Amino acid sequence: MTAMPLRSGVDRYLQCLRIERRLSPHTASAYASDLAALVDYCGTQGIEDWSRVDSQHVRMFAAREHRQGLAPRSIQRRLSACRGLFRFLVREGELRHDPGADVQAPKTRKRLPTTLDADTMARLLEFRGDDSLGVRDKAIMELFYSSGLRLAELIGLDLSSVDLRDRTVRVVGKGRKERSVPVGRQAVAAMQAWLRERATLARVGEQAFFVGVNGSRLGPRIVQRRIARWARLQGLPEHVHPHMFRHSFASHLLESSQDLRAVQELLGHANISTTQVYTHLDFQHLARIYDAAHPRARRKRA
Repeated sequence: MTAMPLRSGVDRYLQCLRIERRLSPHTASAYASDLAALVDYCGTQGIEDWSRVDSQHVRMFAAREHRQGLAPRSIQRRLSACRGLFRFLVREGELRHDPGADVQAPKTRKRLPTTLDADTMARLLEFRGDDSLGVRDKAIMELFYSSGLRLAELIGLDLSSVDLRDRTVRVVGKGRKERSVPVGRQAVAAMQAWLRERATLARVGEQAFFVGVNGSRLGPRIVQRRIARWARLQGLPEHVHPHMFRHSFASHLLESSQDLRAVQELLGHANISTTQVYTHLDFQHLARIYDAAHPRARRKRA
């Protein structure tokens, strides 16, 4: 059997993807680009057909991409495209096994959550709703920051989930797990104001706590757009999204209490390692204070 040339193998694989998976032109172009990089590397190594490619070649290819500045996530995507090609070639009898099966991309650096500092958050929440929707938005944002809810948890609230006398809300989190979360004083006041306005908007029998102009439960996109709008109106220079309230809630609470377990419970994290990301944010805050205040850390003025 004649060994399959590199370019022929890629072309056959891409054609197979277009037919079997009906890839969009954009996705097909991304696959072609990733595999062209592999073909280019193999060419530099004097490799002319796929039967000569082994795991060491794939590792060296990934290392070259890393040296050339490709981000770890992009290398992961590129290796994923290569493995798809190799599995196809195994199926076609051109390879005995997948040479990329055990090759790992460089680990990606974990992105720290984006937060607002306490002063910026206070500035964002310093508005009065002049109409029903403004009152509703104020209640949404106060509740986000007061209780650290996820967007899905907030829009999923029913009237029966909210106990303003007890200052708690009962939410359904990931994995359908329920938890009860305390609500702060300012959020309670904003939610009470919203309940008075809600009566003029909600459809008869609607159980959702937060409703839109059509009288039914709010959708996530509306909440995202309204929060971004208020951030612009309040003069914030950065894009603000619902999850930023949750990150800020956790970071500020941990900074003040130093109680990681309590923050884990309030956020509804199943694993404390998920909550520990906020300790990195807290350390960054302490490091900035240290750099600004410690005699051995301050830079001397020229």
